[in-house]
Amino acid sequence: MTTKPVIAVTTSQRSGWRIFPLVWFNLWLAGGGAVRWGVGRPANLEEVDGLIIGGGDDVGPELYGGTIGLSAELDRDRDDLERGLATEALDQGVPVLGICRGAQMMNVAFGGSLDQNAWQTFGKAKKIKTILPKRDVDVLEDTLLARICGPERMRVNALHTQAVDSLGRGLRVAARDTWGMIQAIERPTDPFAVGVQWHPEHLFYARRQRLLFKALVAAARAYRASRAQVDAVLKDA
Repeated sequence: MTTKPVIAVTTSQRSGWRIFPLVWFNLWLAGGGAVRWGVGRPANLEEVDGLIIGGGDDVGPELYGGTIGLSAELDRDRDDLERGLATEALDQGVPVLGICRGAQMMNVAFGGSLDQNAWQTFGKAKKIKTILPKRDVDVLEDTLLARICGPERMRVNALHTQAVDSLGRGLRVAARDTWGMIQAIERPTDPFAVGVQWHPEHLFYARRQRLLFKALVAAARAYRASRAQVDAVLKDA
């Protein structure tokens, strides 16, 4: 019997106890297993088949040449851990799903930058901050995300302050909200890497959100078997 692909999930020290079970449940539904990683916990990519960089505090602006804002909540130890893991995952070909902060960290680790106060940039009156699906996101055509979740507009949640600004190496925009803010990024080629600005783990009742975890598990199986990851994801979509 083939064992389930094991996905490492990085979490906050403060809220990880609450978020990890949700991510674990989504991965279980997708046919995968999960192990929780964080500051002070062992983290060895050679022991897993995939990586989820989870949500949490803002990414430190010094990582992309920015300056610290007055309202920033930072976790520099976690920044160091996750930037190293994201870079190592790319080098080793380990598939990655970035969730909210995780999408931002993935972009920064690949050389991109962030807008520290995206809501101000795109208009404070349009701010939506809730775990409920109340934000419209347009999935761009001819993207991996469109192949995974479908090209139709989707309704998602929003808990972030920052957003992707300039793109990291090898990444492209996969979705924007109705005001133009980047909501998803991706690598079009192997290794599989998709980052979403929302929290799909809270939306496990929505089929299109579950498909993100299914795609990661498919990529993890391919990684374990030394097969092409994006091809495996598209075949499974």
